[in-house]
Amino acid sequence: MKETPHRRLAATPVHPAKSPWRNFDRKGPPKRPGAERTGDFNEIYSHFDEEEIKRQASRCIQCGEPRCMEGCPLSNRIPEWLSLAAAGEFLEAAEVSGTTSNFPEICSRICPQERLCEGACVLNMRSEPVAIGAIEQFINDYALAHGAVSAARAPFNGFRVAVVGSGPAGIACADELAKRGYRVTVLEALNRAGGLLVYGIPAFKLEKSIIDRRLEFLRRRGVRFQFGVRVGKDVSLAELSSEFDAVFWGVGAQRPKPARIPGESLAGVHEALPFLIQKNVDNSLGFEPVDVHRKRVVVLGGGDTAMDCLRTAIRAGASEAVCLYRRDLDNMPGSRKEFDNAIEEGARFHFLTNPEEILGCADGQVEGVRCVRMKLGEPDESGRRRPVAVPDSHHTVKADHVLVAYGFDPVAPPPRGDGEMEVNQWGGVVLDENGMTSLPGIFAGGDAFRGPSLVSEAARDGRKAAGGIHRYLFNSPKDPGHESGGFPGDRPPSSTVPPISL
Repeated sequence: MKETPHRRLAATPVHPAKSPWRNFDRKGPPKRPGAERTGDFNEIYSHFDEEEIKRQASRCIQCGEPRCMEGCPLSNRIPEWLSLAAAGEFLEAAEVSGTTSNFPEICSRICPQERLCEGACVLNMRSEPVAIGAIEQFINDYALAHGAVSAARAPFNGFRVAVVGSGPAGIACADELAKRGYRVTVLEALNRAGGLLVYGIPAFKLEKSIIDRRLEFLRRRGVRFQFGVRVGKDVSLAELSSEFDAVFWGVGAQRPKPARIPGESLAGVHEALPFLIQKNVDNSLGFEPVDVHRKRVVVLGGGDTAMDCLRTAIRAGASEAVCLYRRDLDNMPGSRKEFDNAIEEGARFHFLTNPEEILGCADGQVEGVRCVRMKLGEPDESGRRRPVAVPDSHHTVKADHVLVAYGFDPVAPPPRGDGEMEVNQWGGVVLDENGMTSLPGIFAGGDAFRGPSLVSEAARDGRKAAGGIHRYLFNSPKDPGHESGGFPGDRPPSSTVPPISL
């Protein structure tokens, strides 16, 4: 498939007269049995066949005002590619999908569709929603398998941009800029690109080869990667600003939130991310090995990171994997799909259970978690019902290892010679409507801006920042090639540069 300018592909509904959703039940993608999949770290889902994809896609009723697009952070053109998929036009469907998403084969695997596009599907009022995530994964994997995804390199437009961090926000920003002729250099502190896509998300949800394939597309577009570079230590933000025409700060939320209860310094208490990294990829980052084989593992927290810890511990041979969460299932922030998968694989959940102290034995090793049972009271400032302790309900949950999965805070950005990036009360970078920080020429997005959030929201931020960089540089009197190593005269008239679609 040739790379073409942005255009709206015709997608005539293939079912205007009838309601196929009445004829075809919604199906989830094929999934390996829980007992089988806990023996490895391979992905647990496989694809529908082509005929089932067409049936599932035909369930879309082609709403006049599609709520699924409103529910998607990227405003993906879902009804269009569903209609094409229903007609068996899988390559065309993937082309439409790629106009709004820089890595749809990744988002389709890890987005909580039940809270986003599928949760907004109008069919929820009468039936089950369209299987949007499974269809999105199929059409994009199909296009990739058929060599129909282009990574053509655009002519150099004269500007150079540094992207700090190679997570989803940085990848999306780099990709959008490279498509339009920017010379992009991605600076990554670790020894592998991908950020939390690689280090934090287990392979049973997202195989590493899928990320590596997408990164290869960026390299073919001309994006350069430099590893082992810590901005603020190995190179200053001021040096980047003098060498590049703009900088995107995409270092995410990686500072773990502590348990803040007695006993969290005991042997056997671990942060979630180091545990996931050493089980997920090689332990080249030097974290202390955590052996949970035949051990009782207790996970504190109720988000997707907690689910990943539970499912990883089971695959690593834990005799028990128990989650302690102070609210109930309905108020748990983690994906319901991931919760169901964890249950199928043998994880246990103690809801309305609040850890108050981690207990240790005489040698300083963890032996349990002292908890109190909770009930839900009045809503708090977030709108969720506040958990309240139940009198005389203290009890102990036995544990050999405790994994703290209470989330993360943004990494503090380094200063530049002319000041610091403004941050809000919880450390997120403050941005203007173009995604620019308080320092001119420095843009940001993703978890650095909003705190721990969805991959699709990070991608949206990266795309938005690319658009902001594009407008900033092509409205700037600064000529390309000043200190950045560009070539004078390479700057085309702004009217010849295609707009960035956000």
